Amino acid sequence: MKNNTKKLVYISMLVTQAMILSYIESLLPAIPIQGAKLGLANIATVLALSTLNFKSCLLIVIARTLLTGLLFGNMASIIYSMTGGVLSLLAMYLIIKLLRNELSLVSVSIVGAIFHNLGQLGIAILILSNPKLAILLPYLFIIAIPTGLFVGLVSNYLLKYLSKNNFNYKNNR
Repeated sequence: MKNNTKKLVYISMLVTQAMILSYIESLLPAIPIQGAKLGLANIATVLALSTLNFKSCLLIVIARTLLTGLLFGNMASIIYSMTGGVLSLLAMYLIIKLLRNELSLVSVSIVGAIFHNLGQLGIAILILSNPKLAILLPYLFIIAIPTGLFVGLVSNYLLKYLSKNNFNYKNNR
């Protein structure tokens, strides 16, 4: 029972962290490429992937996307964020499972950023029925590398900090 409560508090903390980071990001100047963002909320996803099972990570992505969209966005932002977030989570989870000891968390985060952009661009092409939007793909990849790098570095730092300060929540995946 105690471990379930600890897990629920940890998941709630990650959802809240992601929501706050999303809000902070909305206050920052926009990146000059349509649809590009820093992806600060993905820090919570990367932390979750490092400490929780896939089902819990998916819960975090869905909860933070819905709550952030309802509080600070609209239905379109929920659709775009959900598609990008879930595709990003799937890509990062698979790459961790397949190449666990061969890629750093920073590399995994960059892959997540790329797939997040792919998901959002894909759903935009479907919703708007405009395949010409694919022209944005190279620019979104260029943006995904530094943003994924930043998210991965911050996540690495936070994991070390949490571990150093005896906050060792690990769910037996």
